[in-house]
Amino acid sequence: KIRMVLWVLLIFLVLLITDVIRNWTPHNFPPGPWAMPFVGNIFTGVDFRTIEKLSQKYGPVFSLRRGNTRTVFINGYKMVKEALVSQLDSFEDRPVVPLFHVVFKGIGIALSNGYMWKKQRKFAHTHLRYFGEGQKLLENHIQMESKFMCEAFKDEQGKPFDPQNTITNAVGNIISALVFGHRFEYSDASFRRILELDNEAVVLAGSARTQLYDSFPSLMKHLPGPHQTVHANYGKITDFLKKEVDKHMEEWNPEDPRDYVDTYLSEMEKMKQDPQGGFNVETLLICILDLIEAGTESAATTLRWGLVFILNYPDVQEKVQEEIDRVIGQSRQPAMADRPNMPYTDAVIHEIQRFANVVPAGFPKMATKDTTVGGYFIPKGLAITTMLSSVLFDKNEWETPDVFNPNHFLDSEGRFRKRDAFIPFSAGKRVCIGENLAKMELFLFFTSILQHFNLSPVPGQMPSLEGILGFTYSPQPFRMIVAPR
Repeated sequence: KIRMVLWVLLIFLVLLITDVIRNWTPHNFPPGPWAMPFVGNIFTGVDFRTIEKLSQKYGPVFSLRRGNTRTVFINGYKMVKEALVSQLDSFEDRPVVPLFHVVFKGIGIALSNGYMWKKQRKFAHTHLRYFGEGQKLLENHIQMESKFMCEAFKDEQGKPFDPQNTITNAVGNIISALVFGHRFEYSDASFRRILELDNEAVVLAGSARTQLYDSFPSLMKHLPGPHQTVHANYGKITDFLKKEVDKHMEEWNPEDPRDYVDTYLSEMEKMKQDPQGGFNVETLLICILDLIEAGTESAATTLRWGLVFILNYPDVQEKVQEEIDRVIGQSRQPAMADRPNMPYTDAVIHEIQRFANVVPAGFPKMATKDTTVGGYFIPKGLAITTMLSSVLFDKNEWETPDVFNPNHFLDSEGRFRKRDAFIPFSAGKRVCIGENLAKMELFLFFTSILQHFNLSPVPGQMPSLEGILGFTYSPQPFRMIVAPR
């Protein structure tokens, strides 16, 4: 028995020494809380509020270890700017995130690296613009969808209703028009189900239980839990997308490309001699999944937050509607050309994006070379998380960071002013590819709703300003009442 105990102690000691050596940090590495042997800081949350508290204790650049994986968290406008803007080439890669790697496989646009990433991103940027982004065609798509959305709202007038499905459908239809060449009716059960599956996956992806998968993937993949739901949901979404792609392949005419999928199929033919570029059906499906993620979830969630804030701050609704009536009136639809003449509305939309804090942590990046941030050494291959929430609420950059205040974006004469610390789409080479699309959607959808309706809370049911934290930060379910203006 004594010999058995000694052997167990010896094995434990060897494993402990191995763990210490494996996780030894280099000189001048960012500080952080003490990490337990073998498991690290898995009991330390990585939600934005916990990270904010840790940054107050350890400074704006600190580290956590979960399992054998270390991540450096970068907080505050000054440090995030140093990492993403001042060092454009230092953090342009993505690390492998096991939870998402199962589905996205390191291909596509958002999670690929190197040559493939550059080719796929450039193609998407070029051809989405060709099919509308930055052109009048896209504005027409959004204006048309605004009519459908407002008609759906009109059907609910005078009675409490939850606007989530309608808004998500409307926003999802814009990227669908660009990618697939058509929209889906709000009554289309299959498309609505896809949007619901995506929303559920995004919420679950941010939970503490799900994130255990990233620390111990070889173990967790055999265990039940929310990570299995995330993977199953994305599998069903991919099946839906494949049906759309298969239909395009049957009808494809290279002489008459209708949308992003058609042009991608043509590019597959052109790029057969360049397999490193990744132009194939598998990558196409992941690219579409990326674009739906970038073009639907965050914009729809931001719009829902906009309604929450409007319901909580009726004086803001009144001022926006005064500006709409003065500049646009009731006889025509809002247009992007109106935005420069509507500084207060523009300021409100920017403040909605800032205060909503929809993507608090952005998406992890990886050091492409040895570098330093805030004087600390960041070795090549290490994952970093730039906390966008810490920039959007930076007390050194905003007059009243913890208050919903459109004046953050207005000068003393009421003119719109840009703010350097406004980076809800991240910054640098990995800035969100859907930024321009989202800006157009937010302005046109938001102004259309307030042009046509007065919004009010259900008596005794004011929507909460506390959100639900998943991978994104979304409003709690709420109902509202609309009345035609």
